[in-house]
Amino acid sequence: MSTTEFIRSGLRRMHSDYDNSIGDLTDEQMQWKATDKGLPISFILWHYVRTEDNIINYVLQGRSTIWLAGGWNERFGLHKAAQGTGMSHEEAQALSIAPKEAWLEYQKAVWAATDEFLATVDDAYLQERTTVKPLGEMPKESAIGMMCLTHGFTHLGEIQHVRGLLGLKGMAV
Repeated sequence: MSTTEFIRSGLRRMHSDYDNSIGDLTDEQMQWKATDKGLPISFILWHYVRTEDNIINYVLQGRSTIWLAGGWNERFGLHKAAQGTGMSHEEAQALSIAPKEAWLEYQKAVWAATDEFLATVDDAYLQERTTVKPLGEMPKESAIGMMCLTHGFTHLGEIQHVRGLLGLKGMAV
């Protein structure tokens, strides 16, 4: 299996797990916080999907994000460039991506754009270098591996934990 195939396969699996992790949630459950210090699923999800959109579309392809191209920032009344990094805790807790059905349209578009892009690249492309702010220069495979796969699975675990705190079924084992 090539590196490109490995990354594409991993992201497909992770995308499916994200879809399944929120499929049965209400908008209220998406906003629920376990404590005053906790973050709701809506923020965790928004932060990760926005990150993938930024890395795949803006950083690696130099094109507009799905977020901006589709006017999703306006639809949700959120900042056009924000993705959570540097946001205050209060802002993160208050962030809403309701209604969930609208959010799922954006999420599905990001998943599709990522998969379509990865279908066009090879391992040589992944060895080329790019710059990810604020992390600096790195191979493109590291940008996807760290900022999409590793980062994404970490946040998926957070979502599964919040599901458990809500008394809902977590990940299938």
